Amino acid sequence: MAAPGGSRCVWRKIMKEFIRYVSLNVMGMIGLSCYILADTFFVAQAEGASGLAALNYGIPVYSIMYGIGLMLGIGGATRFSISQGKVKREQKEGKREDTSLSHVIFMGLAVSLCIWLVSLSGSGPLAGLLGAEGDTLTLTKTYIATIMWFAPFFILNNILIAFVRNDGNPKLAMIAMLVSSLSNILFDYIFMFPLKMGMFGAALATGSSPLVSILILSKHLRSGKCSFRFRRCRLSVPVMGNILACGFSALIAELASAVALITFNLVIVNLKGDTGVAAYGIVANIALVVTAIFTGVAQGIQPLVSRYYGSGDTEELNRVVMRGILTVLVSSVLIFAVLMAGMRGIIAVFDRDHDPAMREMAEQGMKLYFIGYFFAGTNIMAATVLSAAAKVKAAFVISNLRSWCLFVPAILLMSKLFAMRGVWCSFPVTEFLIFLISAPVLIHYMKRWYD
Repeated sequence: MAAPGGSRCVWRKIMKEFIRYVSLNVMGMIGLSCYILADTFFVAQAEGASGLAALNYGIPVYSIMYGIGLMLGIGGATRFSISQGKVKREQKEGKREDTSLSHVIFMGLAVSLCIWLVSLSGSGPLAGLLGAEGDTLTLTKTYIATIMWFAPFFILNNILIAFVRNDGNPKLAMIAMLVSSLSNILFDYIFMFPLKMGMFGAALATGSSPLVSILILSKHLRSGKCSFRFRRCRLSVPVMGNILACGFSALIAELASAVALITFNLVIVNLKGDTGVAAYGIVANIALVVTAIFTGVAQGIQPLVSRYYGSGDTEELNRVVMRGILTVLVSSVLIFAVLMAGMRGIIAVFDRDHDPAMREMAEQGMKLYFIGYFFAGTNIMAATVLSAAAKVKAAFVISNLRSWCLFVPAILLMSKLFAMRGVWCSFPVTEFLIFLISAPVLIHYMKRWYD
């Protein structure tokens, strides 16, 4: 009679752990994305439609840097967790010196140096390449040149968040994300209004926020509970390759947002000019928050997936995945309902100039674009879960389909056929087609994780 009770006790413990990891990470991701909304609001109030369009042109640069940090952080932390799980499964003492952190910090510094070199003379051409012209070109150049100087801090922050979360301290990771987001909102207001620093102030506020997060995360490094350390070691190409492979789907997920922004901007500016880009800016920034919720769920269960995969506990691994999928499906319905109910009020917040053309385009966009999130949540979940369980080829395929393989041809074709309506519908059509691929692939691996 003891076994059933013990089983229920284990089940409750695992369920509690699932809720803790997911809820804390979702809260942190929402807070992180909210400062992008704050940027959008303050820029819209201070610079009007031109500033809003410039911010939308510049956000892909931020997304790329953020994605690189995610790739290194999640890749290194996944390798670290799988290693710890194997130690537990083999009943060895956890004294194995894992060098994942050392490798990802080296790679992060190397990438940051490259970004710095580009910022020295390439911010102007890059702004033009992203679609900015006329009045928006100068504003865009200022924004991206400033945030590129903070590349090391964006990357290091994402590395530490992933390692701290995987090391059993998701609460501290959540606090770091929330406090840094609040500080960014505060800096936004101070730099853009009392100090009147314009787009430079918006970029400076965004670049300063990871410094706050790093200071908070350093508390875990100083504690006696920290299982990872920076160790002097000989760099290994296979280890770096494994880290990049495990984290690549996270990078592609962020690149998908960057590619979407760039492609939408270039297509819309030809159809509707900067007014259309400003309307898309409203939709895109709300979409970043929605994406953050689904990414938060997926990254929240990533430490659990890696741990159970490393320890060989297939039953609990599948239970965690099913709970994650159910969470994103329920969330997609609730989010869509809230957005449709509050659509006009949300758009009005960012419409300083009361432009009826921009408002009409934004309303049409919200009605059509967000249908895609009924499928995007499962696609994000599938790519993250497969990557966390070292099924990097399958994760790579799904992530690439989400970023450019299907999306870019879809928006180009549908914009030609249906103009702006086709632009908005390209996202739900693409995500639905990818869902038809990702769902069967995930089910296949859930049936046979170790084949």
